[in-house]
Formats: sequence, C-alpha cells, structure tokens
Amino acid sequence: MGLQEGPDRFKKQQGQCQSTRISIASNNRATETPKAVSAAAARVPAPSVKFSDNTERLQHIHSIRNAPDGAQVKRVIDLLLKTRQAFTPEGIYENCSVDVNHNETVFKCLTDNPKVHYDGKCFSYKSKHAVKDRSQVLSLVQKFPEGIPVIDLKDAYPSAMEDLQALKAAGDIWLLSSFNAQEDIAYPNDPKLPRIKVDDALKKCFRKIELPSNMVDIEKYLEKNGMKPATDSARRSVMVQSLVGSSNCKEKKKKKKPEISKRTKLTNAHLPELFENWKN
Repeated sequence: MGLQEGPDRFKKQQGQCQSTRISIASNNRATETPKAVSAAAARVPAPSVKFSDNTERLQHIHSIRNAPDGAQVKRVIDLLLKTRQAFTPEGIYENCSVDVNHNETVFKCLTDNPKVHYDGKCFSYKSKHAVKDRSQVLSLVQKFPEGIPVIDLKDAYPSAMEDLQALKAAGDIWLLSSFNAQEDIAYPNDPKLPRIKVDDALKKCFRKIELPSNMVDIEKYLEKNGMKPATDSARRSVMVQSLVGSSNCKEKKKKKKPEISKRTKLTNAHLPELFENWKN
C-alpha cells in the first residue's frame, strides 16, 4: 500500500500544479488586454488645438479698447439708445466690448452725460422728455404753444417720429420748419382757437404779386425790409462755379492716349532676340 500511495500523491500534485498554471495564464491574459488597448489608444495622435479660434473677435475687442475715449462713449450711448435697456458695466462689455470698469475717463463721461442715467448699478438712456406714447407726446406739445423742437422728442422712444407724423395727419399738431433751426418745430393745433377765413379777393390779390426772377434780388429785398432769407443764392452760385472750374481743370490735365491708326508703323526692333537664329 505504501508503494501505491506515492505515485497517486505525485499525480495529484501534478494536477494541482497544472490547474494553478492555467489560472495564472488566464489572469495574465486578462491583465495584458487592457494594457494593449491603452497602449493603442496612446498611439492615436491627439487632435490639434489652435492657439485661438476667435482671432477676429479678439482683434476687434483690442481695436475698441485702444480707440479714443470719446469713440467708446459714443459706442455705449448708441447701444443704450438702440436697445432702450439698462446694462451693467459687465453687460456693456458683453454687448459692445467697452470696458467701463477699467476706464475711469469713459466711466466719468457716461455718468456726467445728460443722455445717460446711472443708478449706481446700471446705465440706461435718458431722453430729454419722459414720454412713452402718442397721447403723452400730444399732451407735451400742447404745453408749448411757442413750439417744441422735434429733435427733443424723436429720441424719447423708438416710434416717436411715427407718432408725430400721425398726430400731424390727424390735425392735432403742426410740424413747421424754422429758418434758424435745422429740425422741424412741433406746434399744438388748438381746436379752441377761432379759425381765420381769408377772403377770396385777398387771395387773388396776393397771387397777382410778381416776384423777381432772380433769387438774389428777392434775398436783397428781404434783407432790406429786416427779414433774414432762408437761402443764400450768391454763395451757392460761387460754390457751383468753383466746382465747375475745378472739374474743367482736371479734364484738361488728362492727356489723351495716342491711338493706333493705319498709318502707324509697327516694328519688332525692340525684340532683336527673335531674329538671332534666322538665316538670310
């Protein structure tokens, strides 16, 4: 029995060693697979990263920050006028690239500007008259029988000019031009005032008055009677003559290019290399 137990024990040990070897080999394969995958992934080249994908935007911001302070202030006021919204300094930077926080001059100009309202946190556009709709515009114009400049009304809100034209079409106000002002003047059309009826004979007499054909004579007549003419024909004629004279001088300076006619003799004397290899 002792001799038989020796070979059996040896076979059992060999079986245990074989099973241990198989388990070790399987574990090694499992650990080698992710390493190989990670190595393959490491060999894949990483996508190229550009230095800056917003080069044009950064250049634009740089040009604005280097612009004069007055140009930056105008840019902010245009933003406030267009949007009619309140913006913090950070919001202004996001919308028009003007850094209000780090530019003391721009910040002071905005806070002191009569067209800008600053409440300590936000900037907003401030019009001269706080009107928001057509009825408020009409009420405001009626308070100024001597007239109110349209330029003081048209920036009150975006559709102010449309409402002024509508009030004019309805006969509620008058929009008249002034000789001394470039903009129109809005006058109230008070229905309580009596309507003046002009006699037809007076109209006929007025239309029979003959005016000089030359505008210069009309202007002289107005000045003689203490009235300021709205036109300056003498100055306009001088400007026209100067422009015509300068254009004539430019035309004379332009030389006429010589044209090729049938009598023009064309030769190849300026290309001697064409005839170097020719034989007589």
